[in-house]
Amino acid sequence: MSNEARAGMLLVASPALLDPNFADTVILLLDADDEGALGVVLNRPTPVPVAEVLADWSPVVAEPDVLFQGGPVSTEGALAVAHLAGAAPGVEPAAAPGYRPLTPTLGLVDLDTPVELLAGHLDALRIFAGYAGWGAGQLDDEIAEGSWYVVPAHDDDVFREETTELRREVMRRQPGELAWHSTRPADPDLN
Repeated sequence: MSNEARAGMLLVASPALLDPNFADTVILLLDADDEGALGVVLNRPTPVPVAEVLADWSPVVAEPDVLFQGGPVSTEGALAVAHLAGAAPGVEPAAAPGYRPLTPTLGLVDLDTPVELLAGHLDALRIFAGYAGWGAGQLDDEIAEGSWYVVPAHDDDVFREETTELRREVMRRQPGELAWHSTRPADPDLN
């Protein structure tokens, strides 16, 4: 697995990525190793309120309080990403029941955990229906062919209320020429 593609990093779809499942997406990597990779799409909210499918979790999800389309794999299942209250970069996260750290500030929540055991520990929570997955070497190949930009994530990327401009804003804050891609049209030949 590429050193740059690791849990907590973002994959930003390049214009070269033609798969409609991933066009213009920003994906938070949840796991990446030699056996494959797994992540969730951050900028595809659905119209389905969390209250309709996971009512107990509805009071603690970040706005908008809807499910997000995490990816095309296992869309009947759900994954939850959370920010622990008081978590800070460089500080080991406190233990919380049903919480597995991904980075010092972000982690996965087991949705089978009773909400009352975790609610006071969370600053933000987002629930994703399905996920994006890659087999061994597949993501490395897609990165090498230019389908994805691998960039650092900010916690705000995961929990922002308005996601329409997420891809553009993530690219805009990148150093050097990578920032230029924030204004690149989908088909540069039409420019």
